[in-house]
Amino acid sequence: MVDDLWTAATRHPFLDAVRKGTIADAAFNRWLSQDVLFVADLLTFQARLLARAPRPAQGVLAGGCVALVDELDWFEVQADKRGIDLDEPALPATLAYRELLQRLDDVPTDGALTALWAIERVYLLAWSSAISDTSPFLEFVDHWTTPEFASYVDGLGELASPDAHADLVAEVLQHEVAFWEMALS
Repeated sequence: MVDDLWTAATRHPFLDAVRKGTIADAAFNRWLSQDVLFVADLLTFQARLLARAPRPAQGVLAGGCVALVDELDWFEVQADKRGIDLDEPALPATLAYRELLQRLDDVPTDGALTALWAIERVYLLAWSSAISDTSPFLEFVDHWTTPEFASYVDGLGELASPDAHADLVAEVLQHEVAFWEMALS
């Protein structure tokens, strides 16, 4: 079941269309405007997680928080280039993901760390599946598949316990699939 969810979340038609360059600008922009909201929510969650994390996890989490702040700055530049209004309201898939991040505050730290690892790992794998030198979205794909991001995901992986929290991993993957779907609908 979880393997099927990983495949659905990392080999989605949205990503195929990005790789092929056939995604409509409206769909990509819808996704991007919602991802800005998600990243802001993720930063809030991750900052709260950092505050309660054990000492060995703090360096990885702090680095992730700094990267998310930089990501939000990068989003503003991209939105300006693409003419995207970043004041769009959150769509249902974004709101559902936000609710998950808020619920993770009540999950033991190891579970929350595992969910964060799943969020970031699925993102890295998903965008890695969209790599194509001919895609007009190469700048975006390259941005989300850097060696630094992969190293961060590996660092989270050292803190994660996916076998002990398969239910949380599955829930993250379901939200990720819904997020890709939102962009295409």
